[in-house]
Amino acid sequence: MSTAKPNIAVIGCGYWGKNLVRNMAELGALAAVADSHAPHAEAQASQHGVPMKSLDAILADTAIEGVVIAAPASQHAVLATLALQAGKHVLVEKPLALTSADAEALRQLSEKQQRVLMVGHVLQYHPAYQALKALVAAGDLGTLQYIYSNRLSLGKLRVEENVLWSFAPHDISMILGLTGESPTRVTAQATASINPGIADQCTAQLQFANGLNAHLFVSWLHPVKEQKLVVIGSAAMAVFDDTQPVESKLMLYRHGIAWNGNIPTPIKADGEAVAYTPSEPLNNECRHFIEAMAGKHPITDAAEAIRVLSVLERAEKAMQLPIDRDYFVHETAVVDDGCTIGRDSKIWHFSHILGGTTIGEACIIGQNAMIGPDVTIGNHCKIQNNVSLYKGVTLEDGVFCGPSAVFTNVNTPRAEIERKNEYLPTHVGRAATIGANATIVCGHTLGAYCLIGAGAVVTKDVKPHALMVGNPARQIGWVSHAGERLGDDLTCPREGRRYRITTDEHLEEITLPDQTAKAS
Repeated sequence: MSTAKPNIAVIGCGYWGKNLVRNMAELGALAAVADSHAPHAEAQASQHGVPMKSLDAILADTAIEGVVIAAPASQHAVLATLALQAGKHVLVEKPLALTSADAEALRQLSEKQQRVLMVGHVLQYHPAYQALKALVAAGDLGTLQYIYSNRLSLGKLRVEENVLWSFAPHDISMILGLTGESPTRVTAQATASINPGIADQCTAQLQFANGLNAHLFVSWLHPVKEQKLVVIGSAAMAVFDDTQPVESKLMLYRHGIAWNGNIPTPIKADGEAVAYTPSEPLNNECRHFIEAMAGKHPITDAAEAIRVLSVLERAEKAMQLPIDRDYFVHETAVVDDGCTIGRDSKIWHFSHILGGTTIGEACIIGQNAMIGPDVTIGNHCKIQNNVSLYKGVTLEDGVFCGPSAVFTNVNTPRAEIERKNEYLPTHVGRAATIGANATIVCGHTLGAYCLIGAGAVVTKDVKPHALMVGNPARQIGWVSHAGERLGDDLTCPREGRRYRITTDEHLEEITLPDQTAKAS
């Protein structure tokens, strides 16, 4: 392996970029600097005695073997793509990209070009964290049970990204590095106190398949600085506090739990300082990039960056800030993109509304409902718990679906045979009632104001106002607009409306509007 230092250019000389410039210069690898804001580049070029170049000039210079990208996050993917296409090794300040899809494209490009692609998760190179990771790997903490991380300060307040994307990549990277796996579930909550739509405080919870739980708290609106990672194991606990002096940054606590019957009692032990050789994490990161260019596999490679981005994306989706909307969605419900929900509608626990679905005004969707895709629901409908409405179903205004009612959309389903082109539509007329556990076989029309009894199985079209029961459902009478069963006089006992049977055996109201006695 050659000991000669490679030529590396730093693109971006602002808030964090100047630190990368300094470290590359200290390592004897700095060849050039660039920045879209010329004064920033000029200042760093003058300070470190290297030329200021344009991006095009850096990419065209075959003597420059690697580039470090410290531009705004929105430019990372584009700049990294250009650098890799130009045959450069690339170190990108976090995040590698703004989507895991873009990061995956970069990973594939780096493999095609046979070039190093590395992300700047700098705390992976902190000697105290590396010592903590060694403790975990050696089993000194026992089985990991719980991890939490706080990254808090006052400022720097950003407007181009929220605190999750600005602060949390470091903590997520460390947590994933300790666990060696990705979480099975990610939840998050956030608030935006300063700038609407830009979260300045976020908490996220990570659950892992082995039972381990982790949470992180990030904020740039906090009165004091705190950078702390706490790891709880079955045999001991460790605290990595980056705000403490070197001698107490990493502390080990061999606490225990004693049981007196069914009552647990903590057994406390004094903290033990864990020794490590101090060094600057960013310098270690830059040195590691140089070593990676010479053949060493990077710790924070593209695959590690994608794992972190995946958690960020899941947390971002979960923490969606309250928006100015005129309907309610419970925090456990999922509403896919492309749905339209009307004013005053409510969607309750664990329900899933799939893309392309339209829900009208003042509807109530109960718990654990499955609706969509491309279902249309009118105004003032009530969908009770555990109802399934599949593609092809249309409900007009005022429809009631009782608990566990099911609509099918294929007549001859097979698990291994695709039948999406055989979906049959089902149309439910205005103010119809479908009883609990009823099944509506697809391809039929349910007339307005009909009433389908509990457990009925509808296998044919239903007339307006028809009362249907049984399996298969058969008509046993008529119901009024108010849902009351009509007697021989065909008069609604609730509203006084009067009806007659037409020659084609349909129900027809004969009460004049001003004669209807409305119920009190």
